Amino acid sequence: MSPPPLVALITAGTAGLGADTARLFAKSGIRVVVNYHSDTDRAFKLLDELQTISPPELRKAFNFHCIKGDLSLKNDIVNMVDETVACMGRLNVVFSNGGWTRLRDITDLDDNVDEEDWDRCFNMNVKSHLWLMHAAKPHLEKSEGVFITTASLAGVKFSGSSLAYAVTKAAQIHLAKGLAAIAAPKIRVNTVSPGLMLTEWGLQFPPERREQMRERTKLKRLPTTEDVAEQVLCFVKSKSVTGVNAVIDGGMAL
Repeated sequence: MSPPPLVALITAGTAGLGADTARLFAKSGIRVVVNYHSDTDRAFKLLDELQTISPPELRKAFNFHCIKGDLSLKNDIVNMVDETVACMGRLNVVFSNGGWTRLRDITDLDDNVDEEDWDRCFNMNVKSHLWLMHAAKPHLEKSEGVFITTASLAGVKFSGSSLAYAVTKAAQIHLAKGLAAIAAPKIRVNTVSPGLMLTEWGLQFPPERREQMRERTKLKRLPTTEDVAEQVLCFVKSKSVTGVNAVIDGGMAL
């Protein structure tokens, strides 16, 4: 008898990297719960798509679900984990994909001392992942599962949309390493750190800046959301990998 399909919770899961990871998981036979902040129509359209592209045995009710929740609120994070387990019966994978930034001139100190920016970056880029891991830990221990976060190249190499973003993404990578040590041996914790992806957010950068970034990569290629989703799935499957930060940047950091 084959084991039951995995259950994954993806935060910020209805657009960009989150949505493409949900699609890849569904195609791979994983039951998926996606968290979204406000766009209910987009969330339910994605659920319909996941049903369509999943293997035939998953094309029935209760294999795909969406949960509205604000990742800046600890209680919302706890509730989305509880609802996932109540709906799906277990939890094997958490892809903690939420984050926040505001475009600033990272070379101008005066433009990077807004206290609201720093508070929100720390809340979304560090604390939300800690709260989610804490809420999911007992369920992931039962399943010997995996917790994966989305950090950034900006946390590895000083770069990105703002000083607050770069610093908090570096903190997030360090947090994941600490969580990997704390959660072992039952739970694996890993991180993906993409370079610039041309998502709705990435397209806010001017075309000349995007081309400069592409030219700075060794492969002359910016990473795609599909590239990063493949690495997330690799971490799901890799039973002997924990505490690893995978940089997916076309070789820009070399």
